[in-house]
Amino acid sequence: MRGCIYCFARPSHSYLGLSPGLDFESRLFAKVNAADLLRRELAKPGYVPESIAIGVNTDAYQPCERERGITREVLQVLGECNHPYGLITKSALIERDIDLIAPMAEKGLAAAAITLTTLDGEIARTLEPRAAAPARRLRAIRTLTEAGIPVSVSVAPIIPLITEPEIERILEAARDAGAVGAHYTVLRMPWEVNPLFHQWLYAHFPDRAQRVLNRMKDMHAGKEYDSDFGKRMSGEGVWADLIRQRFTKAVKRLGMDGFNGRFSKMDGAQFRRPLVVPSAAACQRRDEDVTQLDLFGGAPAVEGGGKPASRKTKASPQLDLF
Repeated sequence: MRGCIYCFARPSHSYLGLSPGLDFESRLFAKVNAADLLRRELAKPGYVPESIAIGVNTDAYQPCERERGITREVLQVLGECNHPYGLITKSALIERDIDLIAPMAEKGLAAAAITLTTLDGEIARTLEPRAAAPARRLRAIRTLTEAGIPVSVSVAPIIPLITEPEIERILEAARDAGAVGAHYTVLRMPWEVNPLFHQWLYAHFPDRAQRVLNRMKDMHAGKEYDSDFGKRMSGEGVWADLIRQRFTKAVKRLGMDGFNGRFSKMDGAQFRRPLVVPSAAACQRRDEDVTQLDLFGGAPAVEGGGKPASRKTKASPQLDLF
């Protein structure tokens, strides 16, 4: 698992009774029957197709995807059904699936976003360990673009005084690689992420750590984090407005302002229901082939070693993909 220190998926491990620190990076859960569950969902008579964003809570191209191929199976189902989707990742592994994504993009049913937090390799190595280097992500943008897949760049998160000075340079590099759109978020530090980010910040940037935290407070009305949905992604106040203005002006200057909202505007009229639909029993059998944590109970098993945590809670039915 990658160990991006700022990852907002870390609290998910706390919800499961595990550490958002080391456990998040070493105890991994795989929904091995995701494609089968997706088929069953898409086959329901009342299902109405809307664009699916893949890779939001956590990257769909984690290192273990090389062996598992779960994301690829999901893309195969979506392609079979002409179901619109968008992918967001910071992994070059997305290039493996160009053969599936490009035909969908040609129909206007697929797009990709590559997260590019910094162009500085030194910062990237500590901020996003085990993620593709910045130069490699730029190459992935170029490769996807050359295959006819529309790509935007996600400058996220913007960290004041750390990656914030690079905003314009990141956008220019992404545009030069072929990106046609861009969006951003500012750093978020929910409860479980906060102490981890503090530790990282003081270890790697002791000279400006307190200034960074003060700037975060400036953008969140005196707090380091505001969970309000309308504010947590962009902040508010003078510094948040300055970031917004810089980003907006750079995007417009670079001609990258015509792609926003592309994911949500894809055409669902081409959708067709899956021809093959596995039974509920078949889904359950596949789920049981690999020890895995049921999200509502059961014993967690992990990629990367370690004994499963003991749970006496009665296992509940598998959480449906939707």
